[in-house]
Amino acid sequence: MKKDFLMITDFSADEIHDLFKLAAELKEKTKKGIEHHLLKGKTLAMLFQKPSTRTRVSFEVGMYQLGGHALYLSPAEVGLGKRELTADVARVLSRFNDGIMARVFGHDIVEGLAKYASVPVINGLSDLTHPCQILGDMLTVQEHKGRMTDLKIAYVGDGNNVVNSWINIAARVPFTLSLGCPKGYEPDAGLLANARKQGLSSITVTPDPVDAVKNADVIYTDVWASMGQEEEAEARKKIFKPFQINKSLLSHAKKDCIVLHCLPAHRGDEITDEVMDGPHSVVFDEAENRLHIQKAILVKLLAR
Repeated sequence: MKKDFLMITDFSADEIHDLFKLAAELKEKTKKGIEHHLLKGKTLAMLFQKPSTRTRVSFEVGMYQLGGHALYLSPAEVGLGKRELTADVARVLSRFNDGIMARVFGHDIVEGLAKYASVPVINGLSDLTHPCQILGDMLTVQEHKGRMTDLKIAYVGDGNNVVNSWINIAARVPFTLSLGCPKGYEPDAGLLANARKQGLSSITVTPDPVDAVKNADVIYTDVWASMGQEEEAEARKKIFKPFQINKSLLSHAKKDCIVLHCLPAHRGDEITDEVMDGPHSVVFDEAENRLHIQKAILVKLLAR
């Protein structure tokens, strides 16, 4: 039976830990130049409504390193829901490929693809969640902190799809999650309620960025206006200014804290150059780990 990956909660805690173990093994083999063609002859269709540097390159390179092939399909080539029904696209691509990765706007699109596809569907990003990103982030945290549990992870900024996926992983891996979001920009209430119901992690939401990062081991941020919110960008800059990750805000976290950003970064807005290029930043390690964790996801779902 095929398995999809639309949200982190689609995987159990054990499956998530297995992914981290596999990702570390594949990363070591990649660094040592050891061939690992675990998906030889497999193909991945990549559907894009939203452009991306990291998503496209990491999946395409990942499939190549695993001995398979990835096909990029632009918005103009597919026209999901406009030129062709999502259900029909899912059925057709399933006849040609071993898996589908989609980077889209509405989460209902990846759900529709998963419903009608006969091959695994991976959520490369939707407006609701960004699961591959957060698994890569957690792999980075584990590498730099030596653990994932017994940590305070603070997110400061917009309660967007990235935050929603942090909430989802808090329902599978125990840690303290502190979310600093302006009033009116909090994360998805349903996902938050579900994670709290699990009783695994302590999750707080505060409009005070200083309180959010106090004694944090990890500080995370993202752009203040995501794709599709360009018209709100100027207004958001004024609202989110106190939530900028800068030297002053960083001083309230632990001295050995690490800073993450999913990229692309709007330097001077949500994060300063001083922090992003400073000793606390592991942003580019984090970007690289998208490749390794996604290879593990691809192997888990496609090597069947």
